[in-house]
Parts: sequence; C-alpha cells; structure tokens
Amino acid sequence: MMIEDKLLEIAAYTIPALITGGVVFIMIQKNYSNEESKRKFELLRENQKQALPIRFQAYERIVLFLERINPTQLIIRVEPIGSSKSDYASLLIQHIQSEFEHNLTQQIYLNTKTWDIVLKAKNSTIHLIRKNALSQDVADAFKMREAIMIELTETEAPSNIAIHYLKDEFKSFF
Repeated sequence: MMIEDKLLEIAAYTIPALITGGVVFIMIQKNYSNEESKRKFELLRENQKQALPIRFQAYERIVLFLERINPTQLIIRVEPIGSSKSDYASLLIQHIQSEFEHNLTQQIYLNTKTWDIVLKAKNSTIHLIRKNALSQDVADAFKMREAIMIELTETEAPSNIAIHYLKDEFKSFF
C-alpha cells in the first residue's frame, strides 16, 4: 500500500504539472504564431507601400506609350519620307515597335489581362496601318495618312480603348 500511496501522490503532482505545462506550451505556440503572422503582415504592407509607386509609374508609362502609338498622334509626329505608302507603313510600324521595346519591362507591374489589352492595342494599330497600306484605294503615303484619319473618325483608336481600360483599372487601387 505504501508504494501505491506514493504512486498516487506522485501522480497527483505530476498530472496537473503536465496539464499546466501542456497549456503553457500551446499558449506559447499560439503567441509565437501570432507574432510571426504580424511580422509577415508588416513586411508585406511595407513591400506594398514601396511597390505601389512603381506600379503607378508603370501605368503612367504605358498610358504614355499608348498615346504615342495612337494613329492620330503617330501620323502627326512621323511624316512620310517619300511618297511610298509601304515605306511609310514600315516607318510607322518601326516607331511603334521602338516605343513598345522601350516599355516592354513595364509588363511585370501590370496584371496579365491588362498587358494583353496593351498588346492588342499595339497589334490592332499595326493592323490598321498595314490594312491602309495594302488598300487599292490608297495611292501614296499622303493618301494613306488621310485614309487612316478618316477611318479613325468612324471608329475609336485601339490605344484609346486600352487607355480607358487602364484608367478604370487604376481607379480600383483606391
């Protein structure tokens, strides 16, 4: 009986100590987990605070790119060197490609859908130029400029559509 009494006495002290130790361990784990979550949240918030101005700048540069490839602006800025409509179309497309390559890195700051819309605007503008260059109704580079301008009075420029989309997406940041 004495051994049983000693075992019961040891158990009476050990079991509550183990329970208390387990509760303390669980509380420490939860506290550590909460602190780690807070640190991760603060780090993420700090990174976003630093990245947001860069993303805003990317949107600004893409809008500038789209404005520069707007056929109306492009035709005013880039005059034909000669009367060949195919040479003029190549010159305009070269300007678009140059602008595009200059802004190519901005895609890492835009989501995939937005970048796709920018690409579609670029490609649609090139298609518009090529279509008018291949038209039988267009005799030379000067007539091609007129034909593009007339077409843009009937339809909206692809770059304008993309700019409207970017503006709407930009507003979603606020």
